[in-house]
Amino acid sequence: MSASLSRRSFAGLVGAGTAGTVLTGTAAFGSPSDPRGDEKAFRALGRRPKKQPNILVIIADDLGASDLSAYGSPHIKTPHLDRLAAQGVRFTQAYSGSSTCSPTRFSLYTGRYPGRLAGGLLEPINAKGVGLPPEHPTLASLLKKAGYDTALIGKWHAGFLPDFSPTKSGWDLFFGNFAGGLDYFSKINTQGEYDLYEGDATYQDLRYYTDILTERAVDYVRGDHDRPWLLNLNFTTPHWPWETRDDKEVSDRLTAKIASGANPTRVLLHNDGGSLETYTRMVESLDTAVGKVLDALRRSGQENDTVVLFSSDNGGERFSYNWPLTGAKSSLHEGGIRVPNILRWPGAIAPRQYSDLPVFSPDWTATLLEFGGAAPAPTHPLDGENLAGHLLRGEELPERDLFWRTRGYRALRRGDWKYFRGATGTDQLFNLAVDEREQHDYATTEPTRLSDLKSAWEKVNTTLLPYS
Repeated sequence: MSASLSRRSFAGLVGAGTAGTVLTGTAAFGSPSDPRGDEKAFRALGRRPKKQPNILVIIADDLGASDLSAYGSPHIKTPHLDRLAAQGVRFTQAYSGSSTCSPTRFSLYTGRYPGRLAGGLLEPINAKGVGLPPEHPTLASLLKKAGYDTALIGKWHAGFLPDFSPTKSGWDLFFGNFAGGLDYFSKINTQGEYDLYEGDATYQDLRYYTDILTERAVDYVRGDHDRPWLLNLNFTTPHWPWETRDDKEVSDRLTAKIASGANPTRVLLHNDGGSLETYTRMVESLDTAVGKVLDALRRSGQENDTVVLFSSDNGGERFSYNWPLTGAKSSLHEGGIRVPNILRWPGAIAPRQYSDLPVFSPDWTATLLEFGGAAPAPTHPLDGENLAGHLLRGEELPERDLFWRTRGYRALRRGDWKYFRGATGTDQLFNLAVDEREQHDYATTEPTRLSDLKSAWEKVNTTLLPYS
């Protein structure tokens, strides 16, 4: 599709989408400290459709735990994502697989701890030569074996060409970028290279990136499909640089700096720009984009037969609203790994529900595989818990640990208790049921519990690749 045709189809979409996204089910969320409103605690319906569902996984980039109005933001308005939450289950204690982009994507693509692969040790990947091995089973390759068409639109961030690509790892179609960050207009990335691709070939389009990805996703959803499909829709919004669709002049300035020889990563980090107002508009543009894709899904008649999962790849950054959590992206404090997480499947899951069940990215790989009738590869056991029995049949989940490891941090959650070690090297213990801000350290008053959780962390750690 040419850029000019894309512009015409997108203009038509905007008009149709605006008329078709009336909020018929927005939840009446309460205060930021308790945004449950009229939601009920999750309860399984005890049924599942016989038909294999389509699977739409939407990932935001660096979206904070409380950046959506459905999660208590007092100033960011996200009516479309609120509506999605009102139509399904809003998870209140959901986590990313790690605290930075690449490792979490490894955990979602593979269903395994990032540290099982060399590429998952890079936090994040910012150089060529390492990535997700094409021979490793992925969510896409396993669903493909079960009869799915597969596509990834947006940010890949699991290795660069020529060795790594979504089309080498199970996705039939790819349209998007390879690096972690890029300018929303010029598409220049942290390597200083143009980074918009269709398959393995560059694709020229200098419009606002969020709009381009939305258009492509809508086209895919509205396309002719003879088989069920998996679409991974990975937005870069609201990742830096801080640019809305009205900030082309900001893009021109940053791109000129890079062209003059400045370090691309430092320029795109955009420490000399941004504001709460800009960030708010970026998140709200993400919400609008998601609304257009969901409207296309509804208009195509596939809504009831499609699982929609929305989440973020890690916690928020400098402009995020993370209250009451401590920490942000790159930290294993709650603010670095707690994320908004919404699941909708009208044919199998009742609306207006919340769940306090702790879940994290690898769980969704295992769960979506079962939803789609696919089996994990016996050669590569999953680290995530399959939640399908709980979500569809109300089965009780066994007690299990959630494990995280980065180069500078370690954390493990068991029930309400969290073992944590940060940059100081001091072991700490928090009770998230009474102190999710992680200020009350129980290390001296609960030494046995601290020792047990620390031992559990170290046991998992011995099975992973070491940092060099």
